[in-house]
Amino acid sequence: MTDAYERMMQANQANWDARTPVHLASRFYGVDEEPDPSRWFAPWEWDDLGELAGRDVLHLQCHLGTETIAFAQRGARAVGLDFSAASVEAATGIAARAGVDVTYVRANVYDAVEALGGRRFDVVYTGKGALCYLPDLDRWAGTVAELLRPGGHVYLAEFHPLLNALGPKPAPGEGPELLLRHDYLGGSGPVHRDATHTYTDGPAVEGATDSYEWMHGLDEVINALVGAGLSIRRLRESAELPWPRWPHMTRTASGWWQLPEPRIPLLYGLLACR
Repeated sequence: MTDAYERMMQANQANWDARTPVHLASRFYGVDEEPDPSRWFAPWEWDDLGELAGRDVLHLQCHLGTETIAFAQRGARAVGLDFSAASVEAATGIAARAGVDVTYVRANVYDAVEALGGRRFDVVYTGKGALCYLPDLDRWAGTVAELLRPGGHVYLAEFHPLLNALGPKPAPGEGPELLLRHDYLGGSGPVHRDATHTYTDGPAVEGATDSYEWMHGLDEVINALVGAGLSIRRLRESAELPWPRWPHMTRTASGWWQLPEPRIPLLYGLLACR
């Protein structure tokens, strides 16, 4: 990885440290309420993941560990990894209050093999806003392959690149229609953001407001995993999100949200096996 990308990832780390107290105070995460980690999962994710009791499950880029707790509640030996020290500290406290046994490790995802002492897992889970913070998917996929036992699975539940390409709000003088404002495909370099507010409610971010994101098309994700020696077993595209990104989204029977029209993919699930 280039020195420039290293600096950008360090900026992202500082940004997520600064985001953590904002997210802890938000209604979006609701960490002070009775925890309901299952609300962050689509039903088809559990179908694809299968039985988790007694299995070693690693959640990469886990942030506050909201999904990680759900794995422990299903009987898995759950480990969460994140590069933000503030997030790891917060996640440890949230899991303790929920009464579940989860181990959290602070490390950059690219350093996960060393940080976890060579431990191998039955399932590596990641997604919902994770891959966009990684500049090198080939290196990521190679790391995931090293973390898996033979026969182990990686499961990626990630925001669809089409979602990331759509503008979240209209420019001045435009109507409410969603427009393609950003690249669908990767390769054009990082997108720099300097924002005092994140995707949640809550107070403004203080201090480190700079962040960098990289676009990754589905072909890039799939080819990275295949190049690391993994076999693709399933790909799903879903029109639903776990929160209403746009005001005109409507609630579905699952409790998630979708656009009234047209039906376009907003989330995808990808299962691959070593």
